[in-house]
Amino acid sequence: MPRPQYQSKLLSLTASALLLFTLASCSDHQNNVTAGNLSGTLHWGNSTEPQSLDPHIATGVPEHHIISALMEGLIYKDGETLEPRPGVAKSWDISEDGRVYTFYLRENARWSNGDPHNAHDYVWSWWRALQPALGNLYAYMYFPIENAKAYYEGEISDFDQVGVKAIDDFTLQVRLANPTPYFLQLLDHYSLFPVHRATVEKFGTADQRGTRWTYEGNMVGNGAFQLKEWKINRRITVERNPYYWGADNVGLNQVVFYPTENVTTEERMFRAGQLHYSGVPSDKIATYREANNPALRIQPYLGTYFYRFNVDTPQLQDKRVRRALAMTINRDQLVTQILKGGQFPAYAITPPGTMGYYPESDLKFDPQAARQLMAEAGYPNGEGFPTTEILYNTSEGHRKIAVAIQQMWKKYLNIDVTLLNQEWKVYLDTVSNHHYEMARAGWIGDYVDPNNFLDMFLCNGGNNRTNWCNPEYDRLILEQAPTAKSHAERLTIFAQAEKILLEDMPVIPIYVYTSNNLVHPSVKNFGRNILNQANYREMHLQPESAQEASQ
Repeated sequence: MPRPQYQSKLLSLTASALLLFTLASCSDHQNNVTAGNLSGTLHWGNSTEPQSLDPHIATGVPEHHIISALMEGLIYKDGETLEPRPGVAKSWDISEDGRVYTFYLRENARWSNGDPHNAHDYVWSWWRALQPALGNLYAYMYFPIENAKAYYEGEISDFDQVGVKAIDDFTLQVRLANPTPYFLQLLDHYSLFPVHRATVEKFGTADQRGTRWTYEGNMVGNGAFQLKEWKINRRITVERNPYYWGADNVGLNQVVFYPTENVTTEERMFRAGQLHYSGVPSDKIATYREANNPALRIQPYLGTYFYRFNVDTPQLQDKRVRRALAMTINRDQLVTQILKGGQFPAYAITPPGTMGYYPESDLKFDPQAARQLMAEAGYPNGEGFPTTEILYNTSEGHRKIAVAIQQMWKKYLNIDVTLLNQEWKVYLDTVSNHHYEMARAGWIGDYVDPNNFLDMFLCNGGNNRTNWCNPEYDRLILEQAPTAKSHAERLTIFAQAEKILLEDMPVIPIYVYTSNNLVHPSVKNFGRNILNQANYREMHLQPESAQEASQ
């Protein structure tokens, strides 16, 4: 899923005002953390205002944080191991050929308004998610299901031919086109979450975007929490859902998400005791390390930071130009002098070691060879190359990287690049509509499999956004990999596909993420996993006096 990181300048006044308001609002000299530990309220720095809380429209990490509290899939991932655990489905069977999954739903499952929650909700919700007019950028996540791709692309019109069927109220059967080893992991992604049909239809048609069904006072979900309030650019508060099937085991009473916009402000809020969880500025990491501060958490993160090309931009249509640009980014310099958080250079789009997959890449830092490629493309010493723009969502971190790359390209290729920042929602709209030349991007794994990084670049894929299309690449990802006879054969096919991607270079891999966060010691069962996915249903807060007594 796309990762925004942090915005800074455009809304820094909002963030600063939020900090002052929060500090001033504490009663009896208690900060948010102290009060929250007593009341069971988790205060979470969430980086930006969410684009949407509709699981079939949203696309981003901040959205995921909130939606995963409000909604639940058939399964959820264990906070430590990421193994599938029973969610709305209490159990499931898988056929011997790996193509038919039968889910047995909990009879005590309810929506947050008390309505019964059953298998028919999934059939309708998945039908809705595959309506082209809805513009679901994650529609391709459904394609392992039999005939889902054909239905979405209009090759068949009868949804009954799609491999999802309610056998009865509490039995859901899903037929896959081919065995899909990561299918259970998909079910914990918000794009496959069910939605409450009556609420959606109360505020518009099933395929209508941007209706009020997800607003405060309207939204009905099936997760451990329900939406209490949504104050734009201030906070989103969710509270325990009494109708949730596992409500008795939920340790938190509320979670408050703050769109703090600026990581420096967010870190100050953490130090002031106003947040249990926040990001950490790169220039503060060394300070926390030197102090051996237990709040600092740096761990592997399944994600890649990269730049997209709009390959229809005239000066970027030649893959030699795109490769030259990729070869003149000094990634080692970026990770050691700017990022400073344990990130490492990326020379392929898939993080190495993902399910035993290590992509092959001949991409390297080689300015001399890059200048030769530019000359061959008709731009010797950068002559005649038009000024080109890098778009990024507003963030001091993104700005620093963009400035460094701007300087590298001027130094090594003698070309001029300008920078444009946009607020997260505007940025997403600009990139989705291909109204850019080059744009920063980040992709965090939704599930642990190379497919999650490679199927992003399918022709016309919702998250491709480059205008690049290679039929052979699609064939390998959509036809060859799903029918592979072994895991080793799958990885070989992925390597062939990624080689095509790197040869055509519609994107520039830059670095592999680490998750760098601050977590207050009072937060228990936070979980450590390479997707950095929080499981709020498993967390609880321990007041500081109780912590001291237990030591």
